[in-house]
Amino acid sequence: MKTNGTILKKATVERIDLSIVIPILNESENLELLYEQLKQLLDNLDKVSEVILVDDGSVDDSFEIMRAIGTRDGRFRVIRLRRNFGQTAAFSAGFDFARGDIIITMDGDLQNDPADIPLLLQKMDEGYDIVSGWRIDRQDKLLTRRLPSVLANRLISRSTGVSLHDYGCSLKAYRHDVLKYTRLYGELHRFIPALASQMGVRVAELPVNHRPRQFGQTKYGLNRTVRVILDLVTVRFLLGYATRPMQIFGLLGLIVFSGGSLLAFYLAVVRLFFNQPLGDRPLLLLAILLIVVGVQLLIMGLIGEMIVRTYYETQHKPIYVIKETLLEPSPQDIDNDGDSA
Repeated sequence: MKTNGTILKKATVERIDLSIVIPILNESENLELLYEQLKQLLDNLDKVSEVILVDDGSVDDSFEIMRAIGTRDGRFRVIRLRRNFGQTAAFSAGFDFARGDIIITMDGDLQNDPADIPLLLQKMDEGYDIVSGWRIDRQDKLLTRRLPSVLANRLISRSTGVSLHDYGCSLKAYRHDVLKYTRLYGELHRFIPALASQMGVRVAELPVNHRPRQFGQTKYGLNRTVRVILDLVTVRFLLGYATRPMQIFGLLGLIVFSGGSLLAFYLAVVRLFFNQPLGDRPLLLLAILLIVVGVQLLIMGLIGEMIVRTYYETQHKPIYVIKETLLEPSPQDIDNDGDSA
């Protein structure tokens, strides 16, 4: 079935235990080696598995190689995006088509080691909802990759309350129901553990192997640090105030408005009781500015509340996530004959 050129995922007959989602961008030299390593893993893994390769607008021979791999091994499924949408969009596309109860993400540059996947699965068996890889011995340049990553990870952990040493590691394991309620935009894929934390998930971190890049060129540099910081602001807002924007904008508005009102009161006292002119005092302009900005922030909070309610109510999106229930059937779920509907 198709809609707007997109193939919709049908209900599956065969149960899939594990899905491995890998975004690919110009990795033609790595794909055959990646296939051999994953094939060896899947052959020895006692699980019904699939690998979803997402071509994120490659301009080399990556798609042709992936198509050949998918033709000779039915466990490998290929999705081709029309252009380069970015790693977050590629992961999101893979998640939409993944059928496994557990979803593993990893890079396609051979720096992530497929041999670590069984270790992630073992940790998941302990009851965790997300297991994140930690590249302790990271094989990247110190100044342009490792040092900015250390600083960013500390900032993210402190800001989100989910402490991880390596948010940037793509090798992670998720339960399918966690990703079901996590929507990704921009470059938020690295923040999934933080975004999912609002659902009450259990997150663990596991040291994994990190190998030096053999072929191709890295797609990331120092410019990514700025985007990470900007995305962190978004994540912090989503975690704290996504369903209650009035509490952040309203609080700021009250603080600013109160500051402006106090200045205006002070200037009024000075003018009325001490007969001092105010026309040439910059403090008067500051008081007016603070009052106006405070009112605007309060209005933004009200508009935000209306937008949030429209967003959730029109799409019938719940503001909660149920893990399991131990309830008897409700009366409306039982028909007149006493049988469950």
